[in-house]
Amino acid sequence: MASELKQVQDEQLQEKPEQTRVRRVYSPRVDIFEKDNAIVLLADMPGTDEKNINISLEKNILTITGEVDVEHRQGYQLEYAEYGVGDYSRSFTVSEDIDRDKIEATVKNGVLRLTLPKAEAVKARRIDVRAS
Repeated sequence: MASELKQVQDEQLQEKPEQTRVRRVYSPRVDIFEKDNAIVLLADMPGTDEKNINISLEKNILTITGEVDVEHRQGYQLEYAEYGVGDYSRSFTVSEDIDRDKIEATVKNGVLRLTLPKAEAVKARRIDVRAS
């Protein structure tokens, strides 16, 4: 995995945020890809959209949270469910090699895509050799 982005372990977190909703909180499954100019993170967060996903970056900790609105069917009472509904939360440590001002986030069909561009100083570049 790229050294620019590492998952924060629970024991490394100094404080866990207090929940204001009595719900399950899931850790979304994430795929991380490295390109020449960026790190791309894809997080599965079904039931979320752009209005209920929050992303923050504070002290090198990138935190993704998402709330899912439970749909209640009028006139029906749920008797059995195999699909668990809950919110999402996951944190990562971001290195100084990421350009924080250019981070972009999009969501489509419950998949969050974060693009973390590498800072200009760390991008690989080709150096041309000239004859003297």
